[in-house]
Amino acid sequence: MLQHFRGPVVDAPVLLGESSQMIALRSEIVAAARTDAKVLILGETGVGKEVVARLIHEQSSRRGRAFIAVNCSGIPETLLESELFGHTREIFTGAYRDKRGLVQQADRGTLFLDELGEMSLRMQAVLLRFTETGEVQQVGADTPSGRTNVRLITATNRDLRQRIADGKFRDDLYYRLNVVQIQIPPLRARGSDILLLFNHYLECAAATHGLRVPVLATDAAQALAAYAWPGNVRELRNITERLVLQDRPEPLTADDLPREVLGVRTVAAPSASMVRAKAGATVTASPATVNGGSAIADRLFERMRLGEDFWTVVRQAFKARELTRADLTAIVDRGLRETRGSYRALLALFHLPATDYKRFHAFLYQQQCNLPVAPYRKLQGREIGAADGPAARSSGASSAAVA
Repeated sequence: MLQHFRGPVVDAPVLLGESSQMIALRSEIVAAARTDAKVLILGETGVGKEVVARLIHEQSSRRGRAFIAVNCSGIPETLLESELFGHTREIFTGAYRDKRGLVQQADRGTLFLDELGEMSLRMQAVLLRFTETGEVQQVGADTPSGRTNVRLITATNRDLRQRIADGKFRDDLYYRLNVVQIQIPPLRARGSDILLLFNHYLECAAATHGLRVPVLATDAAQALAAYAWPGNVRELRNITERLVLQDRPEPLTADDLPREVLGVRTVAAPSASMVRAKAGATVTASPATVNGGSAIADRLFERMRLGEDFWTVVRQAFKARELTRADLTAIVDRGLRETRGSYRALLALFHLPATDYKRFHAFLYQQQCNLPVAPYRKLQGREIGAADGPAARSSGASSAAVA
C-alpha cells in the first residue's frame, strides 16, 4: 500500500501491498516515470495520490531536482496565482519585493497540483495558458518573465468529466493534462492488503510512541477486512495509532475496534437500523417498515431455499450492483421473520457455516443492512411455512442480538 517513510532529510515513499491492483499500479508508475508526459492521478480521498506522484518523480530523470506539491483547495483563489507564478513588488499590500513562484522554483523538476478539481474556472484558464506556452507571467507584470521546464503531475478525487458536463471544469484543460492517467484503487478493493497495511501501521505507530505492537484477534481481523474504509489509507493510519495508544496487553478483539469499523453509529447519527423518512427525519426499521424488495430479491431468496449460499447468491449480486441496499435489507428482513430474530439461525437458513457469524455481521454492518432483533421476537405466529424447518426450531435457545 501507500506510505511515506520520512528520513532526516527527504521523504522516501514506497508502495506496500501484494494485491494484483498494487502490482499493476507499480507498473503504471514505472511507465509514467520513463517520460516527461503530463500525468493525471485519480482516486478517492486518502488513497495516496501524492505518494504516487512522488514515486513517479523519484523514478524519473528529474529525481535530482525539486518536487513541489501544491494543494489547490488549501490556498484561496486570490493567492493561488501568486503562489504558482509569483508577483511583482507593491502589486498588493505586503508585497515589498518581487517573488518567484512555485512554478519557477520547480524548474527542471516536478510540480504536483493536488485537488485540481477544486480550481476555479479563472485559474484553470491561467493554468491552461502555462501548459500551452511554458511561459511564466507574474501577477502584476505586463509581460512574461521567462519560460520554465516543469514536469506537471495533477491529481483529483473528483469526476472531471462530470465537472465538465456541469460547466465547472474546462474540457481543453482536461485533455491537456490527461496524457497519462493513473487510477489508484480504493483500499476496500485491495483484499488481503488491508491486514498487511494494518499490521504495518501498527508497528510504525508502536515504534513512534514507544509502545507495544497490538495483536489482532481473528474476529477483529475479519471486521477490518470487511470494513469499507471510506477514508482509505489515511483513515487506516489514524485507527492504528488510536489502537496503539490504548496500550492493551491482550489481543485486540472486534469489540476493541472503533465504532465506525463495526458499523455502530452514535445517537446523533442515523444508525444502521434506521431508514430515512421525508424531510430528513428517521424512523426505526421494523418488520412493518422494511421495504419488501424487488423481484430479484425474491428470486435470490428462493435460490437460497434451494440450497445455494448467501455469499454466492446475494453478496455477489450486491457487489455487481444487481441488487440494491433496499433489496439486501429486504432479504435479511425476510430471513429474520422466519428465524424469529435469530441471526445464528439465519446463517443456517442462508446455508452458511456457524464460523461465518462474525463475517456475516461485518458485511451487514458495512452495508448498513443489519436489523435489530427485538421487533422480530415480538412477532406472533409464523408468517412463512418454512419457519417450521430446522433453522427456526433451533433458534429458540440460541437467539442472539446483533453484535
